[in-house]
Amino acid sequence: MKAYVFPGQGAQFSGMGKDLYENNATAKQLFEQANEILGFRISDIMFSGTEEELKQTKVTQPAIFLHSVILVKTLGDKFVPDMVAGHSLGEFSALVANGCLSFEDGLKLVFKRALAMQKSCEREASTMAAVLGLEDDKVVDLCRRVTREIVVAANFNCPGQVVISGSIKGVEEAGELLKVSGAKRVLPLKVSGAFHSPFMEMAQEELETAINKVEFHTPICPVYQNCTALPAIDVDMIKKNLVCQLTSPVLWTQTVQNMVKDGATNFTEIGPGSVLQGLIKKITSTASTDGMQ
Repeated sequence: MKAYVFPGQGAQFSGMGKDLYENNATAKQLFEQANEILGFRISDIMFSGTEEELKQTKVTQPAIFLHSVILVKTLGDKFVPDMVAGHSLGEFSALVANGCLSFEDGLKLVFKRALAMQKSCEREASTMAAVLGLEDDKVVDLCRRVTREIVVAANFNCPGQVVISGSIKGVEEAGELLKVSGAKRVLPLKVSGAFHSPFMEMAQEELETAINKVEFHTPICPVYQNCTALPAIDVDMIKKNLVCQLTSPVLWTQTVQNMVKDGATNFTEIGPGSVLQGLIKKITSTASTDGMQ
């Protein structure tokens, strides 16, 4: 069975989507439509912006979404998924790919999400760090031992790689505990805030309001959602899980394991970079991977 997966924040690079724009009429039309919807020429930033410009959450999220979704649109009838999933932001790309959201509504929701998350990051200083070489349960337990600060396990990316998220002091304190307990490395991430943590609660409220105003359609195939790692077809369940995602951990390891258990034999990553292919290879040895960017 064929699974398509879509990357999240951090996969961006200057020049992303430029070849698509220049060589495909459908892609060019969709990029121009996106520029109009957003009210600024995001395509110019994607094609020739600086690293700093691309790192702004309000740019990064719609840029990665556009790269992924426009690639899918150029495939036309060749895109026949049995199942889809996306890492964090990538879940929105997956929902447009499987017909649950329209291109326009998906882009508007992603932009709303990005603005709300950026606002939350500006409200209170927070951060994230990657923990390498410890079991998932141990990372969760050690984060719970930090009682005076907020710090949680936010991304279960693959065996031996968990991202923690929280206050700056909380992440530092947890990092020390994790290193003493055998973590090979604890690497601070260059992010604007603590995604997938309680710091995103206000952003979650804004996103929920926006989601409830948008029409969702029954998808052509299941989406495996971040906060449950389980397949969903029911529109109400998909919406609920999409809201839940902002403050819940990304269960990527469990998601890929469940997709394989349900019959996935090949994973194609659609969008910038190849991060998900690398993670999937560490999660399963039975399925093949490839990518489109």
